[in-house]
Amino acid sequence: MYKFPAFSGFNNQLMEKGKVSFIDRSKPVIEIKNLKKSFGDYEVLRGIDLEVYQSENVVVLGRSGTGKSVLIKIISGLLAPDSGTVTVLGQDVNSLNPKELEQLRLKIGFSFQNSALYDSMTVRGNLEFPLVRNQRHLSKAEVNEQVESVLDAVGLSQTINQMPSELSGGQRKRIGIARTLILKPEIMLYDEPTAGLDPITCLEINHLINEVQQRYQTSSIIITHDLTCAKATGDRVAMLLDGKFMRTGTFEEVFNTDDERVKTFYTYNFIQ
Repeated sequence: MYKFPAFSGFNNQLMEKGKVSFIDRSKPVIEIKNLKKSFGDYEVLRGIDLEVYQSENVVVLGRSGTGKSVLIKIISGLLAPDSGTVTVLGQDVNSLNPKELEQLRLKIGFSFQNSALYDSMTVRGNLEFPLVRNQRHLSKAEVNEQVESVLDAVGLSQTINQMPSELSGGQRKRIGIARTLILKPEIMLYDEPTAGLDPITCLEINHLINEVQQRYQTSSIIITHDLTCAKATGDRVAMLLDGKFMRTGTFEEVFNTDDERVKTFYTYNFIQ
């Protein structure tokens, strides 16, 4: 078996997450069977299967262009598959009407790669927006309470009156996650959460993802090509190659292999 090189230069306490005890493997909250998706003649997903359980973090690894982001767009109903089934919280996503799909999406938090904050709004305004839009019964005091609570959860209470342009890249990522959490989703979808960040900020975001899992008991899919993020956050890892999940398991199980495609992916991340 391939023995991957030792890590260096990272905080192992943040990198190596203990397995949480509250994962419920009796029933998946996301169940994908034989999922296929093509764009023209290009087959992106070629019949994949995946289950995500209650309170579990599953990392989907792969190079750019392998279909990782396509997968989470299909899960959230933003893209339709060519064939196969996607069941989320007991509902077949492809069979839902627009109103039912909108209600399901309220239970799914989507953390965008670029954070997707509104530049013209303060941090407070960005966090208030989804609450005011989707929970119109809340009083102003209740909205304020929830905004302050979620900001405290991501460690950025002091930024409440700042504009996105005044925040660092890592702070914008945290505020984007906070805006997603404010509706108390059952599922989190993270699209390249550490992309474009310096190594120390990456570790902080990884730690935050784990804190969100344990504090809110969310089930998450984390899309990344960052192996430090994968090792730090994943209860399970699924390696997407050539449109299929070629290896799944713990981080160590996935990379203990003689498959040159997997070995190359590892050495590029940690040696180059």
